[in-house]
Amino acid sequence: MQAIRIAPSPLTHIGWGALEKLDDEIERFGNRMLVVADPVLKNIGLLDKLTSRLAKQDFHVDVYTDVIPEPLVETGEKLVQHARSGNYDLVIGIGGGSALDLAKLAAVFVKNEGEVKDYLNLSGTRKLADKGLPKILIPTTSGTGAEVTNISVLALQNTKDVITHDYLLADVAVVDPELTVTVPPRVTAATGADALTHAIEAFLSVNANSYSDGHALQAIKLIGASLKKAVANGSDREARTAMSYGSYLAGLSFFNAGVGAIHALAYPLGGQFHLAHGESNAVLIPYVLGYIRKTCSSRLALILPALTGQHHELPEEEASVKCIEVLATLMKDIGIPQTLGGYQIPPEAAKALAQDGIKQKRLLARCPMPLTEEQIFDIYSAAFAGTIRTA
Repeated sequence: MQAIRIAPSPLTHIGWGALEKLDDEIERFGNRMLVVADPVLKNIGLLDKLTSRLAKQDFHVDVYTDVIPEPLVETGEKLVQHARSGNYDLVIGIGGGSALDLAKLAAVFVKNEGEVKDYLNLSGTRKLADKGLPKILIPTTSGTGAEVTNISVLALQNTKDVITHDYLLADVAVVDPELTVTVPPRVTAATGADALTHAIEAFLSVNANSYSDGHALQAIKLIGASLKKAVANGSDREARTAMSYGSYLAGLSFFNAGVGAIHALAYPLGGQFHLAHGESNAVLIPYVLGYIRKTCSSRLALILPALTGQHHELPEEEASVKCIEVLATLMKDIGIPQTLGGYQIPPEAAKALAQDGIKQKRLLARCPMPLTEEQIFDIYSAAFAGTIRTA
């Protein structure tokens, strides 16, 4: 078997009440910090709770909340300029994936020259040369896995791009399910579907390995058993805890094996129509998997019992079809529209979406079925028509 590189993961405190460990970790790095946070956290009182706690420890805290979902390159540039103008010892990111990805940029670019766009995967030419400031990442949703990955995702005019480097890894991750109880049902559904997609695509990836497989299957098991419960009752402590652990493990799995065609096709939906990343993944799951099923039927058959928590006496082909059907039903049950038309996206957009989708070579290279632009167009067309291919 070919040797693999196991990607490093940050020191992590995980579990209900894990935020109590934050003060001790901060003391290792200094007392002047930039906190990059989702603005919604201020509205619900969570940000004030955090900053008042830090102030009691005589930490100097500068709060930055100019964070938007699916942040633009310009959003990142603005934050980087703010971070460079300060004299910080560390950066703390708290919120969903967008806040965490931006916090990574702020920490690293303080010590690197040039603009954010210079380092983009698709068009940039520069490489990060300095690790930058220490960073602590605190997710308040169960979905992106950004707290354990070396990726920062940014929106372009019609699609998305990434900056990827191990310097973007957190020094410390704090994963506290208690911070997720106020997340509304629709966001819980979208972010949970995102985490599930991470685990599924990591398990199907051409780069899958025993390390990533173990994390992926356990993540699928946890999310499959708890996602509907968390959406239905955000105060369900057991479901929220399972979702936090599932999201974390899914992040570790895709950090090591990568994601594939679902993400590749989701990026243009976010870029062209500003559809939230989790929902972009969720609506495409059955259509992409249905199209590539024959190239990964044995792996889909293994996903089925993890997803349902039941043993299935089915032949491989039938089990792989059943897996896709279960996923489609799950997405429907948590309120995800069943077609792209459900998001008021016109069918005429399929061509432009395919043109941008084929550009995501980094992601498409991990898909078990190589896809052409014409095939990607067919997948988008199926997602408009509501036709899940299983033959």
